[in-house]
Amino acid sequence: MSSATFPKQPPFTLRARLLSPLADGGTLWLSDGIVEVDAAGHIRHVGAAADAPRAAETAIDLRPFVLMPGLVDTHVHIPQVPAAGLGAGTDLLAWLERYVFPLERAFDVAAADDLAPKVYRAMAAAGTTTISAYAAIWPDSTEACFRAAEAHGIRATIGAVLMDRVTYDDRTPPGDILENAIRSSGELCERWHGGADGRLRYAFTPRFAVSCTADMLRESASLAEHYGATWQTHLSEDAREMAAVAEHFPEARDYLDAYDRAGGLGRKALFAHAIHLSEREIARVVETGSAIAHCPVSNMFIRSGVMPVRRYLDNGLRVGLGTDVAGAPELSVITQMRLGFFQHNSRATRVDDDATVPGPLDWIRLGTLGGAQALGLDDVIGSIEPGKEADLIALDLDRCSPPNAGPATDADEVASRLIFRERADMVRAAWVRGRRLEGPPTA
Repeated sequence: MSSATFPKQPPFTLRARLLSPLADGGTLWLSDGIVEVDAAGHIRHVGAAADAPRAAETAIDLRPFVLMPGLVDTHVHIPQVPAAGLGAGTDLLAWLERYVFPLERAFDVAAADDLAPKVYRAMAAAGTTTISAYAAIWPDSTEACFRAAEAHGIRATIGAVLMDRVTYDDRTPPGDILENAIRSSGELCERWHGGADGRLRYAFTPRFAVSCTADMLRESASLAEHYGATWQTHLSEDAREMAAVAEHFPEARDYLDAYDRAGGLGRKALFAHAIHLSEREIARVVETGSAIAHCPVSNMFIRSGVMPVRRYLDNGLRVGLGTDVAGAPELSVITQMRLGFFQHNSRATRVDDDATVPGPLDWIRLGTLGGAQALGLDDVIGSIEPGKEADLIALDLDRCSPPNAGPATDADEVASRLIFRERADMVRAAWVRGRRLEGPPTA
């Protein structure tokens, strides 16, 4: 199928096999469906081709491709991508010192101008159309990441990393780090939050409690509330990290409480990992409406542990998936689905409270609508439903079918084939608001 088959901008109508979670909890599966996208890039109509014969006849026919919502990566570190695949089995704090901080220290404007467009293209090639990302501590290179996202078309929430207790900042006098970081983050938010007609958003981004003073946590949370911006950080990823937080915040009841005392919890809060939460912490996350970015591959790669995802979902937590590159070795949300299933399937054989393993369609939901919910974007993206923006991906199921395999004929079979037989070239096109993203192969 030639690249000319895939429309570059709206309006258009696509005919394909359709697979999507639905906001009401169900699943859309049509073996021959149509999606009409209007000139503004919104989904106008979704339905069976047989029910709209005129639209079906004039539609761009992508069959037998599968059309899905674009994937949502709720946790990724742009400057760390060159270290992907390094440091397997190293504990978190040692891994940061050896691999991560040197990359982030060197992430100046020139490095960001070079790397960020490549990262966004690679994400689109993996089917990711929305990200929540950490830059480095430098405001100028964070701005470069925003400029690249604006040009590429990806939907992005990005923040400059905040660190004032443990930091690699060798440019700023120690006594000025807090004030400068908070001021520059506010300026970045003023310029970019709501940019590209709402496609770009700012996230105040304290790295984690180990690297931040209580003042940094409190002031960044206050600014996030003031601007209605995201507040993203790490939570309960690693045993040594948790012990360090307990040492630095002796007044806190637990790790989450260090953030709670700073005013960081709420509908705009996004916590990466959150593997080792107590019952009290789970209840408090649910009570405040905070969200979790689940990164199963990174959790295995850095030996952090296994998050009890079914227990979290059953308790009502908002959970999306994140690659956490370079904590994980590749920018694929579908890989998170596959290894997450294996990880939790293994856990279920040993732990009674997690005996029900999320199935393929559950993982598709986590990687699309679940991520949109975690980012507070589920009224805009995450499913193929009328009124939402046309963030879509087209997948070639034939590329991941085993020899002599019969066609996958229902939603669960299609999801299983996509997740467990993933191939790097199976994403054939990706759109945000109906505008095609550079990245997927064109031949």
